[in-house]
Amino acid sequence: MTTTVHNDLNPEIILSTADHHQLNILAMAGLNHTPEQSDNLLYELERARVLDANSVPADIVRMGSTVRYRTDAGQEPQVTVVYPVDADIAEGRISVLTPVGTALIGLRVGQSITWRDRAHKRHMLTVLSVEQPGA
Repeated sequence: MTTTVHNDLNPEIILSTADHHQLNILAMAGLNHTPEQSDNLLYELERARVLDANSVPADIVRMGSTVRYRTDAGQEPQVTVVYPVDADIAEGRISVLTPVGTALIGLRVGQSITWRDRAHKRHMLTVLSVEQPGA
C-alpha cells in the first residue's frame, strides 16, 4: 500500500529547552559535514515550540524516545531517536541527523509529517506511539 504524497505537512513540533540547545549545537557543527541534513534540522528547530522539560507532554518524540510510526507504504517500524554517535540501524537506533530522525523529533502521537529522503523523494509518516527512556 503505497500512498502518493502531494502536499507538505508541517505540524507543530515541541522540544524541551535542553534538546533544542543540544540539537542546535549538533546541527551547527554538522554544517561542514552534512550540510543538507543539518539545514533540515535547523529548519525544524527554528519552527519548534520550546518548553521546559517538565512541560513537554509524554507523547512527544524527544531524544532517546522509542517511536512506532506508519510510513506512506503502510509499514510500521519502531526506532529510537539518538545522537549520531549512538546510531545503529541494526539495533533500531536512528540518528536525529537522518531524514527520518529529523522528521520524527518533536512530533506527538497522531501527528503526520512529510519529509524527503536523500534522493529528494517526498514521504509521509504518522506517529503511532512514543515511549520515553526509562518509562
